[in-house]
Amino acid sequence: MLSVMRNTTAGAGRPAGVQSIARAAAVLRALERSPGGLGITELAAITELPKSTVHRIVAALAEEELLSRPDDGRVRLGPAVSRLGAAAHEAVAEHLRPVLIELRRELDETVDLSVLDGAAARFIDQVPAPRRLRATSSIGELFPLHCTANGKALLAALPDEAVEALLPPRLAQLTPQTITSRAKLLEELAQVRQTGLAFDREEHTLGIAAVGVAIAAGEDPVAAISVPVPAQRFGEIEAEVVAALTAAASRARKLLSGAAT
Repeated sequence: MLSVMRNTTAGAGRPAGVQSIARAAAVLRALERSPGGLGITELAAITELPKSTVHRIVAALAEEELLSRPDDGRVRLGPAVSRLGAAAHEAVAEHLRPVLIELRRELDETVDLSVLDGAAARFIDQVPAPRRLRATSSIGELFPLHCTANGKALLAALPDEAVEALLPPRLAQLTPQTITSRAKLLEELAQVRQTGLAFDREEHTLGIAAVGVAIAAGEDPVAAISVPVPAQRFGEIEAEVVAALTAAASRARKLLSGAAT
C-alpha cells in the first residue's frame, strides 16, 4: 500500500535525485486514489507537474511495471505495486503480531489487524478468541470502510480530501445500524480523530460490535488493530476493551517507529 497523497508539489529545493523520487512518488500516490486510472493531463493537474515531466515519469515507472498503460490510454498502478504492497503487509503483520497476541491474552477476545487496500480494509492477520462464541473473519477478506471499526479508524487517520476520494457516492446499508449519510459519517470521523477510537455497533454485521484504532508511521496510517466482540457482551466489557486496545496501540506505534518497548 502506498501512502495517500498530501502535498504533491514535489521536489522543490531538493537535489535532483531526491526531486525525481519525490515526483515519481506523487504520481504513484495520485494513481492510488484513482483505481480507474488517470490520463496524463489529469495526472499533471493533480501533481502540479508539467505534462512533459509526467510523461517521462510514467514511461520510467512503466518499464519497472510500477505503472501500466492499457489501450484506453489511462495510466494505472502496475503489477509490481501489488507485489510490493503484499510484501509490506506481510512485514507489518509479522512485526505487530506480538502486540496482537498480548492483546488477545488480556481480553480473551479476537484481535484483527487490517490495512487500507484501495477503498476497502483488508484483514492481514488475526488472533482468534479462545471462546466458542467469538467473532472471526478470513485473512485476506476485504471490508467496507464506512461501517467497520477498522475502516473508520483508517479513514479518520487520513486527510479530508483522501476520505472524500475513497468513499463511494452511496454508502451501502448492510444493517439497520449502518451509517448511510456521508455528512453523519464525516462527523463521526471527526470525533474519531479526537479520541483515536472508532466503533462499529452492529453496523456491518448484526450481532457483532467492534472498536478499532489506527496505527500510523509518520503522517499516514500503516494499519488498524480492532477487537470484534459478540454484541451481547460488548456493553459489559467495552471500557476494558478500550483501555487494553489503547495501550496495545501505543506499543504498536513504538514498534513501528523502532523505539524500545
